[in-house]
Amino acid sequence: MTKTRKAPSLTGWVASLALLAAPGIVNAEPHPTEAPEPVHGIAMHGDVKYPENFSHFDYVNPDAPKGGHLKLSVVANGFDSFNPFVVRGVAATGINAYLYDTLMVSSDDEPFSEYGLIAESVEIPENRSYVVFNLRKEARFQDGQPITAKDVEFSYRILTTEGHPFYRNYYADVQGVVVENARRIRFDFGETENRELPLILGQMPILPAHYWQEREFEGNGLAIPVGSGPYKIASFDAGRAVTFERVADYWAEDLGVRKGRYNFDKITYEYYSDDTVALEAFKAGNFDFRQETSAKNWATAYTGTPFENGSITKKAIEHQRPTGMQGFVFNTRKDVFKHPKVRQALAYAFDFEWANRNLFFGQYTRTDSYFENSELASEGLPSGRTLEILERFRDQLAPEVFNTEYTPPDTSESQSLRDNLRAALKLLSEAGYGIRDGKMVHQETGTPLAFEILLAQKSFERVVLPFKQNLEKLGIDVTVRLVDSSQYIRRVRSFDFDMITQVFPQSDSPGNEQRDYWHSSNVNAEGSRNIIGIHDPVIDQLVDLVIQAPDRKELEHRVQALDRVLLHGHYVIPHWHLSKDRVAYWNRLQRPQATPKSGVDLNNWWISP
Repeated sequence: MTKTRKAPSLTGWVASLALLAAPGIVNAEPHPTEAPEPVHGIAMHGDVKYPENFSHFDYVNPDAPKGGHLKLSVVANGFDSFNPFVVRGVAATGINAYLYDTLMVSSDDEPFSEYGLIAESVEIPENRSYVVFNLRKEARFQDGQPITAKDVEFSYRILTTEGHPFYRNYYADVQGVVVENARRIRFDFGETENRELPLILGQMPILPAHYWQEREFEGNGLAIPVGSGPYKIASFDAGRAVTFERVADYWAEDLGVRKGRYNFDKITYEYYSDDTVALEAFKAGNFDFRQETSAKNWATAYTGTPFENGSITKKAIEHQRPTGMQGFVFNTRKDVFKHPKVRQALAYAFDFEWANRNLFFGQYTRTDSYFENSELASEGLPSGRTLEILERFRDQLAPEVFNTEYTPPDTSESQSLRDNLRAALKLLSEAGYGIRDGKMVHQETGTPLAFEILLAQKSFERVVLPFKQNLEKLGIDVTVRLVDSSQYIRRVRSFDFDMITQVFPQSDSPGNEQRDYWHSSNVNAEGSRNIIGIHDPVIDQLVDLVIQAPDRKELEHRVQALDRVLLHGHYVIPHWHLSKDRVAYWNRLQRPQATPKSGVDLNNWWISP
């Protein structure tokens, strides 16, 4: 964890650049190659969809009225920070989404394209060895100060030196930063083949250097910060609620990337410690919108007068985004889970078919890919280009990667739970375990096979307890521990757990974030998303190949190769997925006719006048 210290003044920051661990120079000579033409948008692969000076995205209503107060709930045990960029503390919901603008904005109806927000245009050579952002002269912070290239440079420095480890990994291939003038900044990438870097730099939140000049970046707590985005913090009740208010003179309101979005005058998040209470509060009209994650609730709880008279709309809205991987996650740093056959064996004790039938009303589909619900997911046996990629690592991979289609254990058709538990016993025996006095123990050391499942949601106990019972049939001792959300976050950040339930979300264009999930460089970085503890040179190289993919087709093959290796590593016990957003909302809320591939986005909705 980075040591907390006061953010230096901007003058001191520039003067001390040579001493920082992050690379970079200031006042450098112009880039020697011929400058490319400035463009309004960039795509990861291919061309952008929207032309220069486009009026709005296709999936918004450009005439949506502004006004109203949107009230939402958060099921968590409060917040103690307005800084979402550091490991310390629990940030209030909505800070990243509303308070800070970025250099560019992604569209939701393309695989991965971005268009200028703070940046009016970008310049990128064909080999993408650097990127130049040209800033809009009208861009300003909420206190009226202009957004300059020095603010962009400051944001990069503070995030990569004092921010969450994610930022150091995300921008790891940046070799230098040059402020060329007040509205022009260049990032150099050296010899890397990381084609995604210009786009992920475009996602960087821009922080005001003048605000942080005399403040502790990691210790700012609940001091209301100065932002640049469409909303500012209007009020809060520490740990219980926070209200955002639309900036009346927001500088970017009429840009094509903002038209028809951020239509509510106020947005309030109220915190609930119990989801059942939150659901009842919604039905009573205490807040306006709810996205349901519980199949049982969706099937049984959305009843009553507001639903019968049409005051509340209940709808499952199709989406086309990758659903990623949700599952029981092993912490492979723990001795009990170091052997892959132990991890594989435990998967046979999870009876998804029973759970889907008895707990989920048949709503879900079993997940069998880290990139589920997309063409990036692997299927069958490897062939063609995917097989070529894997062949170079054949002597370092398990034979099953090449000769066995990955399918999570199930109890459909002719397989029964008893058959699966027999298969688990065989795998455990091969891993050196056996039954002694009714307990599963290691045959040489006598150490019992026992572990703890850490939970933050009580509603998930109904899934975990049947799994625990099945494991006990194998002589395995399992403890289920329910803790509050703050303690859960702290323990996961410090890898202080045996097994948790977790989601690894994915986009339609995987890239640098894969390094944070799976790369060995993050295995001991507190707060990293490599919560599994993966430390595998093959996976490291496959992650690099994904980041360096030269075109969309090659990206698909490389991601599919990575997917296969992760699956056959048995790092998780896969759960389920749903290709719909289950939402309910009071009818004063209105939404656009078109829903983008990414699904429901409340920032495109509005309240009827």
